Amino acid sequence: MQVAAASLLGLHDFATYCKPRPGATTIRTLQEFSWRRDPDGVLVATVQADAFCHSMVRALVGACVAVGEGRLAGERLATLRINRARTSEFKVMPPQGLTLLKVDYPADDQLAARALETRARRALDEDEE
Repeated sequence: MQVAAASLLGLHDFATYCKPRPGATTIRTLQEFSWRRDPDGVLVATVQADAFCHSMVRALVGACVAVGEGRLAGERLATLRINRARTSEFKVMPPQGLTLLKVDYPADDQLAARALETRARRALDEDEE
């Protein structure tokens, strides 16, 4: 699961892992996606990005869970991302059990610029996929 999660890091089009919304971009920078077990043995995912699109975290976690359960090969996650199409190869996780722990924002003097950058329609260079 850790290797599969790491294969998704970086600036990419995450259309495979996002519920489509009219006019919204699915290009995001996934900055961290890691897994660990807490002292009770519970799996904990840490997901950090410059922004998330609708249902993205639930889909990313669901894809990694499919890898952990042996239903999906780890290297398949990056291939699915490159395909940029929703798939039934994994299930989007239900919201129960997923907890948002914190949201970080830029300093006040950088907030407006960051909001514009995040909402802007993004594009990828050919070599970024």
